[in-house]
This record gives sequence, C-alpha cells and structure tokens, in this order.
Amino acid sequence: VRLPGGQVAEESLHADSGADCISLELREPDGALVTLTADFRQEVKIFRALILGELERGQSQFQALCFITRLHRNEIIPSESMAKLRQKNPRTVRQAEEVRGLEHLRMDVAVNFSKGAQLSSHIHNVCAEAKEAIYTREEDVKFWLEKGVDGSMFEVLPQTSDLPDLQRCKLCTDRWKPCICSYSLNIEWYPCMLKYCKTRDAGGKVSSYKCGIRSCQKGYTFDYYVPQKQLCLWDEET
Repeated sequence: VRLPGGQVAEESLHADSGADCISLELREPDGALVTLTADFRQEVKIFRALILGELERGQSQFQALCFITRLHRNEIIPSESMAKLRQKNPRTVRQAEEVRGLEHLRMDVAVNFSKGAQLSSHIHNVCAEAKEAIYTREEDVKFWLEKGVDGSMFEVLPQTSDLPDLQRCKLCTDRWKPCICSYSLNIEWYPCMLKYCKTRDAGGKVSSYKCGIRSCQKGYTFDYYVPQKQLCLWDEET
C-alpha cells in the first residue's frame, strides 16, 4: 500500500467466513503496528495499536491500546467475499480508490478485559496486551446493551464535566496529571464495497453479478481519558 508521504507499507488481510470475521494488519510510518478486526456476527470493530515506547523517557518497550466501536452494515465487504479475494500480483503497490472522511471518536467508556469475551470473542486475543487500555463509546454501549450484552463490563470514564481542569494531554505540562489523550491511525487500504457488473443474456434479460471490490482509505482519531500524561507521550506539540 502506498502511504500519503510516498512510502510503501505492507498490509495483510485475513478472512474467516466460518467465524464471520476479518482482520487487517499494517505498520504505520511511525512504527506502530495497527490491527483492525471486524466481527460481523457481533457487529463489533476492534482497532488495536501497538505503539513503540520511548525507553529513554521511562516507558516500556511498547504500549498497547484497543478501541472498540460498533460495526455498521456496508462498512466493509462481507467475510465470505473477503475470503474469496485472490491477489494476482502480491507485490503490486495499491492505492485506495476512495478516501473516506476522518472519523473523530470520543471514547468515554472503559471495557473490562476479563468480561469482554461476551461482547466479542476476539477481544481476548486481540486486546491481551492492552488489558488496562480498552475503550469504547457510550452510544455504542447503548446499542450493545439493547442486544443483551452484560453492562457490568463497561465503566464510564471521568469527563471534563467531572474534572473541570481536565486538559488535552498535549496542553498538559505535568507528566503525572490525568488528561484527555488523542491517538490517530489510518487504515490505508481496505475492501469497503462490492462492485456489481451487468450482463445481458440471449433473451435480452439483464442481471447483475459481483465483479470486484472497491477499496477505501480511512483515518480515525480517538480521544480518551488517561490517569497520567506519561501514558500519552506521543500526543505532544510537535
């Protein structure tokens, strides 16, 4: 995949039509490893970022984050279509045909890792390194609760209204103070829609058939509460 700066990144896609899920993995230009898992059965999307730590600033080797949001219909092609995708030229550098708008999400709820399996069985594997940093949104939680998911796995995080002096981490000067962290990631290339072509039979009857995919690129920015700025050192004025 060609990145905006002209660099090329390798992306891997996997589909499991039995479990009705797909996953996609790529390395961002800053070295972060980003995985997107779409669980169609549970209508759940899981973004995981493994961010390289700054050892000289007292951070561990890497930091893991998981952001979980509702998966809407027609966002990504179905898993059985993805499983049928065959790459004729694996070394071809691809560029998305459509750039979808940046989505800015306020992740105001924490998810309990040990109870998360009933929201999606994939949370256990995907978010294992991010046990203390799994976030979602209140509006998505409402949707899942209506589907019968147990609400005890969710905990609403402190908001600006609860803590009036809560700032964005990049404006916060004290490394040990709580703040609102921002993390951005880009999915450079993913199959977002199926293409249909029309064919006419001998009797003139027109029918349509699947004849390919449309690829998209989409960026996401997640805002979420951290108990100390030390957990958000990438979000600084540059």
